[in-house]
Amino acid sequence: MQALVKTTGLNLTFGAVMAADNIDFELHSGESLAVIGQNGAGKTTFINICTGYLTPASGKVYFDGQDITAMTPRKIVRLGLGRSFQLPQLFTEHTVRECIQLSAARQNARLSMFKPLAATLDSHEVESTLELVGLKEDANVLSADLPEGKRKLLDVAMALALRPKLLIMDEPTSGVASEDKHGLMQTVMNALKERKVTSWFVEHDVDIVEQYATRVAAWINGAIVADGTPQEVLNNPKIKSEVLGT
Repeated sequence: MQALVKTTGLNLTFGAVMAADNIDFELHSGESLAVIGQNGAGKTTFINICTGYLTPASGKVYFDGQDITAMTPRKIVRLGLGRSFQLPQLFTEHTVRECIQLSAARQNARLSMFKPLAATLDSHEVESTLELVGLKEDANVLSADLPEGKRKLLDVAMALALRPKLLIMDEPTSGVASEDKHGLMQTVMNALKERKVTSWFVEHDVDIVEQYATRVAAWINGAIVADGTPQEVLNNPKIKSEVLGT
């Protein structure tokens, strides 16, 4: 089966720091991948390489069989590789609904400078996305006024509006109160399942990893040192000692 994401021989250094060390990696449609590792292990660097924000010194990145190594982030998004950020990237002067409309507009070829944005977009799709992530009641609230958990949900909703095949989420529960983390993650994973979107998320909370991942990849010093089921990786003595600190 063709991998949705495939990397071969990725290398990247920042000075004396090895940020990506000869990484060979595959992710297939339908997987729910959790990436774990200490801060500075290379997790976000790898995401940045795969989404076009960084160019590797050597190696290749493929998405759905196409070489995307030298592509811009905008072109990669248009192919169906979406991303949400640790710090949500929102249009803070716009309402929740408008943020989703603006995001959807980036994938819409029928936009016209002579028509209002809302008149050009599929309103049903915008409203269904709001409902899918539980933000329908907040549709007219300025995104800047949302609490952190809902800001995270809006960031995911904006990514979903781009119709991705894969959504990469960088620490989706960071900054969210402990009692709200599972509810937020359950909403996100239900939304991805509904839209048939493959998921890849960076996470430090072991409970979240155990509950929502079908596969875990652990990073140390720019390399994947363990890759398997949550039970296999989280019970690995090296991972428990050097990644989880237990």
